[in-house]
Amino acid sequence: MNKFKELRKKAGLTQIEFAQKLNVDQSTISKWEQDKAIPDIQMLVQLASFFNVSVDYLMGREQKVDNNVAGVQLERQTVKIPVYGTIPAGVPIEMIEDSYIEDYEDISADLLRGGNTYFALRVRGDSMLPKFESGDILILKQTEDCESGAYCAVSINHTECTFKKVIKKMNGLTLMPLNPDFEPLFFTNREVAELPVTILGVVKEVRRSY
Repeated sequence: MNKFKELRKKAGLTQIEFAQKLNVDQSTISKWEQDKAIPDIQMLVQLASFFNVSVDYLMGREQKVDNNVAGVQLERQTVKIPVYGTIPAGVPIEMIEDSYIEDYEDISADLLRGGNTYFALRVRGDSMLPKFESGDILILKQTEDCESGAYCAVSINHTECTFKKVIKKMNGLTLMPLNPDFEPLFFTNREVAELPVTILGVVKEVRRSY
């Protein structure tokens, strides 16, 4: 059983007010609260951030709530973000949006304040050795821009995705592997605009299992 209605009422919001805050129809809120529909993962993350709870709590899988603080908060201030399949650290393959959610990772709820969105990807391949290993989980902040030298998930032509160090230049940008056995990918400014080549997210944390 989901917690949407409980949390909405504790926040002092009507269905209409809640719908306006989320930019959805009031009927959508009603369906969520009656278990007739489930928000997609991005909306679940947004809702978790809004209420300061985890996605697990929203879906009724966690019970303990601390009501002694302003708003609605879990004792453990985390939210879960999806791990999307794998991302190549070699050559581009099909877009991560087309792959399945294979797992979830906990991140601090504070990271989502201000409307920030995070997602996770699993590295596959060895073009980013020695800093990033195959199997590493990347925690990325969703963004369409980055500083030169940032490690990013990058979309190419809306159909392919790769993980590289982004080097910005006057005449274009280079997607740079760290492993010298792999060749960099260079795109002119025209190619960046026309393909396009788009930043999906910037790496903020790397998680590795031993």
